[in-house]
Amino acid sequence: MNTPHDCSGEAAAYVLGALEPAEAEAFRRHLKECAICRDEVEALEGVVQALPMSAPQHPLPRRLRRRVIRAVRAEQAPGQPRRSAGMSWAGSRPALAALAMAAVIALVIGVSVSGSGSKGRLIHAQVTGITGSAQLQVSGGHGELIVHHLSPPPSGHVYEVWLKTAKANPVPANVLFGVNASGSAEVRLPPSLRGISQVMVTPEPNGGSAAPTHTPVITAQLS
Repeated sequence: MNTPHDCSGEAAAYVLGALEPAEAEAFRRHLKECAICRDEVEALEGVVQALPMSAPQHPLPRRLRRRVIRAVRAEQAPGQPRRSAGMSWAGSRPALAALAMAAVIALVIGVSVSGSGSKGRLIHAQVTGITGSAQLQVSGGHGELIVHHLSPPPSGHVYEVWLKTAKANPVPANVLFGVNASGSAEVRLPPSLRGISQVMVTPEPNGGSAAPTHTPVITAQLS
């Protein structure tokens, strides 16, 4: 890296969750030593979290997102080899700019297309005791929990989702999940969230628990 600013272009791909697992891990190590990249990641995360609130929400097909990411990654200059996780982040800005634009296009498609005509909403969940962010996307009574840069569960544990009504204790949603190398996951919830006041997540021993054994690390308030 020729100057302290040469590495900052990778922050966009990291925030969008578009890096390969090895690349994300290498960039996380780099963040510990680079204040410029930490500042840029913090600023970009604010933008990424604000964009979905700018229009009514509708589910974005996962296949569409994957196609967009693959198309951008395939856009290389003639004769330019694809960079590996061990290569410098310098010189990657043109591709990253295209990636950011593709993400915005995908977002616009996602918020503009309605599969059923029903209105959806995006709920910003509270994350406690761990790092990361979480959002609950609800449409037509169905929900999907989306997390970014979330700390992995402790060794021997998995994240478990709980559903709570206003006058009852939490019950298992029968949904267990982990996160990928960048701390991201898209978790489909049970068929209906009607009548549910809170969606919570706790770390539980592998296989799950019948009742929460840990204070919730994610809480989404529906009502």
